[in-house]
Amino acid sequence: MEFKKLSLSTLSILLLGLASCSNDDTPAEETFNYTVPTTYTFERNAVTSVDYSGQSSRLLMLEEMGNYYKTAATNGTVADDVVLSEMYANTNNRFTGAGLNSSGKQLKDKTAASKDYFSLYFGGGTTAEQVSVRELFETQFDNGEAASQGATAAAGVAGVYLDGTSKRLFAANGLEPQQVLLKGMMGACFLDQVVNNYLSLNKLDESTNRADNTAKILVAGKSYTAMEHTWDEAYGYIYGGDNLTVTPNVFKFWSSYINQVNADTDFNTLKVDIDLAFRKGRAAIVANDYKVRDVQIDVIKAKLALVPAVRAVFYLQEGKGKLATDNGAKAFHALSEAYGFIMSLRYTNKPGTNSPYFTKAEVDTMLASMVSGTNGLWAIDSLGAKLDTISTQIATKFGFTVVQAATVN
Repeated sequence: MEFKKLSLSTLSILLLGLASCSNDDTPAEETFNYTVPTTYTFERNAVTSVDYSGQSSRLLMLEEMGNYYKTAATNGTVADDVVLSEMYANTNNRFTGAGLNSSGKQLKDKTAASKDYFSLYFGGGTTAEQVSVRELFETQFDNGEAASQGATAAAGVAGVYLDGTSKRLFAANGLEPQQVLLKGMMGACFLDQVVNNYLSLNKLDESTNRADNTAKILVAGKSYTAMEHTWDEAYGYIYGGDNLTVTPNVFKFWSSYINQVNADTDFNTLKVDIDLAFRKGRAAIVANDYKVRDVQIDVIKAKLALVPAVRAVFYLQEGKGKLATDNGAKAFHALSEAYGFIMSLRYTNKPGTNSPYFTKAEVDTMLASMVSGTNGLWAIDSLGAKLDTISTQIATKFGFTVVQAATVN
């Protein structure tokens, strides 16, 4: 009995000692002391450590493609689908912008190409989906060429429509190929790359990126770490066109639409929230504060997703309001923008899920509904109700009302 008592007493002391050692050895929570800059300006040794030139190039490429449609419609020339296809893949020197042809960049290989959504290694979407998305844009090139042959747009007839002083190219189903391309590519390329690729932990932390960033091992010949550069590339797909001095520069893409949504009082913190999250996340990377970095990723994903959602509803309702004008054709520009923004919803990423707010199947159903009537959008008698249904579906998912989105300028 004495032995047992001694053993139990000794065991109690031993356990207490182990518990004390364990508590003593628990590392204190790491603290960080750094300043978030008021602008997206980061330097190392008095040299900028920010580079998103590749993203700016792709924004300019898409802008030139949009302008190619516009010029063909305005001047009555053919929008050659071969030229557009070669611009998409950046072959045969089709761009006029300085350095674009020799940049080594293209839009096609970045379309539906994110690690999280389209890499089989990371359990993403299928190669078949990637191929079908790219083919959809190639179809817009074909539709643009068909519409530019000189006919006047009408139900079931691809052609030119005079909208005030502007001429627009419409496919036979009423969709405007230029707008489907521009808004669709904003989602399938730019947004997909931002939230499902460059802000993915599979990309930011791949290989030795995290250890290298912590040790501040720079990319060879550069002033930045691989992780810093990856974050900058995400930033570039949103803001990479803002400070360019090229002419014309009318399509600023996501940056412009963030401003437009932010102009409404219901969404008037959006711009500040996204801008701060990008700056704070980049500063956190420099300081090795990965916990704060990850919080900013979720902020950016959630806030960016609001932009195509709000703009889709806005354009659906704007288009609906114009259906009675000019046999509905007056509405088709806005409805084509809505179509492209709805496409973009498939490439959003809801924080905590690594999935879009709307699945591909849901998005495809909404798009099919828009053009399900005889001759697509031209079936104006039944179109209005469909537009309301889709508007409500999107607004409900994101927690705003159709009225709130419809009043955005």
